[in-house]
Amino acid sequence: MQSKKGNGSSSELELDHELPPADNDEEPAAQGATAAPQEPQSELERLKAERAAYLDRAARVQAEFENFRKRNAKAQQEYRDYALADALKTLLPILDSLDNALKTNAASLQDFHAGIELIDKQFHDVLAKLGVEPVPAEGAPFDPNVHQAIQMVDTEEAEDNHVIDELQRGYRLKDRLLRPAMVRVARNPK
Repeated sequence: MQSKKGNGSSSELELDHELPPADNDEEPAAQGATAAPQEPQSELERLKAERAAYLDRAARVQAEFENFRKRNAKAQQEYRDYALADALKTLLPILDSLDNALKTNAASLQDFHAGIELIDKQFHDVLAKLGVEPVPAEGAPFDPNVHQAIQMVDTEEAEDNHVIDELQRGYRLKDRLLRPAMVRVARNPK
């Protein structure tokens, strides 16, 4: 019995250790033989149940991720499809004004011109609300990042490399350039 206490009882044995030597008494050896196979069997059952739980959890997480991916893709597609809706709604009153201007018989060219100026102001106000700003050009130093030089003009009336005329206005949306301003640039031969 002394040797059993030194090595631990048979119920505390780990699977990779050898069984303690059997005493002359047959009964404890028989108990050790039946207890040892039950312990690995219960350990095996516990591990199988744990494995099944992990596999189930992994399958659920994978399914949740797949559902999330599909929802996200659908939301992105809807955003792309309807992103312009708010901007277009703000442009519709301008279109209505243009339609009304074309239907109206203006008494004079001056009245028609005044109506077109109002529509132009309305359009610029809508663009400003959307974050679109004109690129400053005329009189400004030439900046190839926001200006597109169409012509270099030899003149002493303007500073060298300054914009003397804007042929087409440029626009930026917040900090991104939508279209560069098409300009003529002064060149002083001095």
